[in-house]
Amino acid sequence: MGIKDSLLTSEMMDTIIANAFEWIVVVNHQGDIIYINDSYCSFLEVDYKTVIGRHVTEVIENTRMHLVVQTGKEEMADLQYIRGNYMIANRVPIFNEEKEVIGAYGTVIFRDTSEWDKMNSHVKSMLGRIRNYLQEYEQQTGVKYTLEDIIGNSNVMKTLKEKVKHIAASEVSILIRGESGTGKELFAHSLHQLSNRSQMPFIKINCAAIPEHLLESELFGYEEGAFTGAKKGGKKGKFLLADGGTLFLDEIGDMSLPMQIKLLRVLQEGEVEPVGAIKPIQVNVRVIAATNRPLEKMMEEKRFREDLYYRIHVIPFHIPSLRERTEDIPQLVEHFIQKICMRTGRRITSVTPDALLALSRYRWPGNIRELENVIQAAVHFSTGEKLIHEALPDYLTDTFSIPLGSKPLKETLEDAEKQAIIQTLEKFHHDKLEVAKQLGISKSSLYEKIKKYHIS
Repeated sequence: MGIKDSLLTSEMMDTIIANAFEWIVVVNHQGDIIYINDSYCSFLEVDYKTVIGRHVTEVIENTRMHLVVQTGKEEMADLQYIRGNYMIANRVPIFNEEKEVIGAYGTVIFRDTSEWDKMNSHVKSMLGRIRNYLQEYEQQTGVKYTLEDIIGNSNVMKTLKEKVKHIAASEVSILIRGESGTGKELFAHSLHQLSNRSQMPFIKINCAAIPEHLLESELFGYEEGAFTGAKKGGKKGKFLLADGGTLFLDEIGDMSLPMQIKLLRVLQEGEVEPVGAIKPIQVNVRVIAATNRPLEKMMEEKRFREDLYYRIHVIPFHIPSLRERTEDIPQLVEHFIQKICMRTGRRITSVTPDALLALSRYRWPGNIRELENVIQAAVHFSTGEKLIHEALPDYLTDTFSIPLGSKPLKETLEDAEKQAIIQTLEKFHHDKLEVAKQLGISKSSLYEKIKKYHIS
C-alpha cells in the first residue's frame, strides 16, 4: 500500500468516524476533550479547534464523561439535558492492556426524547403485532416455545437440537428423559412446532399433578351422566382435544398401573373410550412422554409396564443436567437477566466475573429452573448495572453454608427462598407490597411464605 493509499484510507476513516454517530465525544483520563465530531460542535455552537484540550464539563452541560473516567463504569441509554433538549447518551470507559482507564467516549443515540418516542412507538407497534400473532398461534395450537427458546451452544445441546430437527417430522412416539428442571417441556413444544402437525393442537397433561381417580376422565373424557357431578353434555378428554396434533404426557412415570393399561390400549388401537361411552372413538394423536423417573428399575419392580415402555420409547431422548453442560451457564445467565429485566424494568447489563465463577462452580441440583430463580433474586439484590457476587444466595457464595448433598433439594431451595424474602423485607423496610413486587409474586403469596417460614 502506497502513501497515497494510506492517506486515502486515513481520510476515509476520519469521515466514517465523524459520521458514524450523530454526536460523538472522546476524553482522556483527565476528562479533557481529545475528539468531538462536527455535528456535535454545530449543536453546541462551538469551534472544534477551541474545545480540543478543554475539560469536558466546560463544553457540555450536565455531562458525566469525567465521572465515567473516574469510576470506570459504563453508562448506557442515560437521559441528559443539553441546551433545552433531552438526549439519550451512551458513555463507555476506554482501558489499556493493564486494565487502567485511559479515557472514555460518548455517543448520542437520539438528540431529544421526541426522536426516542417516535422510535419507541414504532418498536412497540411492531412488537405488539408480533405478540398478537404469537398469542393467536398459542391459542390455536397451545405451543409456547420453539427451538430458539432452548438456550445453549455446548456440543451436547447442539447435538440435541439437530436431533429435534431430524425426528420432529416423524410420527413415532418419543420419550424425553432428564432430571427435574432440565427443560423437557421446551423440547416437547419444539418437536411439535417443527412437525407436520404444527398447525394442530398441542395438548399437555401432568400425570403426577392429577389425582388418580380423575386422570382417566382427564385423558379420555366422559359422557353426560357418566357419574355424579358430570357436566351436562359430557367433556372431551385430552386425547380428543389433541386429535390431529400432539399429546404431551409429562411425568408419565408417576402414572398408576391401571392407567398404564388403559393408555397402552389407546396407543395400540388408536381409539379412546370416554367414561360412560358405549363405543370407542378413533383418534389420530402423536404422543410425546417425559419423565425423570428410573423406568427400567420400575419395570424390574413391576411398577411400570414393559409393553408400555417399549411403546413410548421408540426414540429415546435424554436431556443432560446443567452440571453436565456448565459451559452453557454464561449464556443462560445472560438470557435470564434480559428476560427478568424486560419483565421487571430493572437495568442489569452484565454479570461480574466473580459472580459468574460462583454460578459456574455450583452443582445446580434444580438445574435450569433453579438457575432462573437464583438470577431473578440476584437481579433484585444488585444495586448497580451489574449482577454482583454479593447478590447471590449464601449457598452459592459460601461453599460451607450449605454443603452439597447435606439437604434434599426441596429444603435447599426453601432455605434460599426464605433468605431472599428476609433480605428483601429488610431492604424495603418491611413494605410488603413493594417486597412482593420486587420478588415478582402476589401479596397473598408473600404472606403465605412469611407464615410458612415463620418470618417475623
